[in-house]
Amino acid sequence: MSPNEHLRIGIICPYSLTLPGGVQGQVLGLARALRRLGHEVRVLGPCDGAPPDTFVTPLGDSLPTAANGSIAPIAPDPAAALRTIRVLRDEEFDVLHLHEPLSPGPTLTALMMHMAPIVATFHAAGDSASYKYLNKVVRSLAESIDHRVAVSVDARDLAQRYLGEEYEILANGVELDRFEDSAVRRERAVLFLGRHEPRKGLDVLLRSLRRIDDPTLQVWIASDGPETARLKREYGDDSRVSWLGRITDAEKFDRLSRARVFCAPSLGGESFGVVLLEGMAAGATVVASSIDGYRNVATHEVNALLVEPDDDAALSAALIRVLADDRLADELKRKGLERASEFSMDRLARAYVDRYRSVIASQVPADEPSTFLQLRRVFGVIRHLGALLSAWLRRKLPR
Repeated sequence: MSPNEHLRIGIICPYSLTLPGGVQGQVLGLARALRRLGHEVRVLGPCDGAPPDTFVTPLGDSLPTAANGSIAPIAPDPAAALRTIRVLRDEEFDVLHLHEPLSPGPTLTALMMHMAPIVATFHAAGDSASYKYLNKVVRSLAESIDHRVAVSVDARDLAQRYLGEEYEILANGVELDRFEDSAVRRERAVLFLGRHEPRKGLDVLLRSLRRIDDPTLQVWIASDGPETARLKREYGDDSRVSWLGRITDAEKFDRLSRARVFCAPSLGGESFGVVLLEGMAAGATVVASSIDGYRNVATHEVNALLVEPDDDAALSAALIRVLADDRLADELKRKGLERASEFSMDRLARAYVDRYRSVIASQVPADEPSTFLQLRRVFGVIRHLGALLSAWLRRKLPR
């Protein structure tokens, strides 16, 4: 294959592409960057509604499932598996790029069918119940991966702990071009982006506001989640807080371009701080928790202020500091813009193209599988998905 030859790339996401999420954002952003390089790219994944872009192939609705202290909108049903197999056969991709390859649903189906060379990216950090309790199954399935990538040291450590093997670290990317027209005018506002669940730390931010005596301050709370109703009951009397609900990408970039401060008070479970990089790229001053995933991209007193997680007193002090000290805020913003520029999505796309070509070149030509073998693979996919779902139900349902 010529180094200049364009590739047919299938990127598969296990999570609903119509719902906000870090993995979904990386998948769609990478696809856009690869298409700018001239490659043919299709993104496959669940969609709860109309696909978010013309290059997305929907594989059915998602099923909200508890995972890693959050809710993962995955599609583990046989119908989604059969749709995935049909698309893989029709498209005849040169290479498949699976994000979270062992998540039940389309990525796991593609891994088991192995209809093209596979590059897999691992995003999760912390711990994984499925890796732990289904270790023999997932370790066996992971053997089909041709090249393993982790987005951070933390993500690599989790995968290595349960799956073994070596992992290349390629950090997540930021679509810098989407921030080029950021507004110069800044409002005296703090922006929060993230699902309203304990690990995202929204409760900590709202507690910290009670320590800030500043009636001119605005706090923009985007998205929603299982804690939204409770938090509105407890903090709804604060007129400085605007509850935006779910917002579009366009509104997200607009708010990032206008907010003085972007705040990410997460308690843990973040493998990489791409949200911090987006805040930096938009020219906002970043105040965040000092957790492993965020320290991958941010340095305290250099390009952000980092505070201990779940410490509302420390968080309020940091917010007051950047709101009052323009010189500090400007220096953090300047260094933040420099830091964000190191994580260009276009640069990441070129790096992945090199990996795609490498796994394609390393493949030994094989005979076309017989219809019987293909049917065995299809039934194997359905059987394994059923086993994973049964194991999950046994752990979740009361005895």
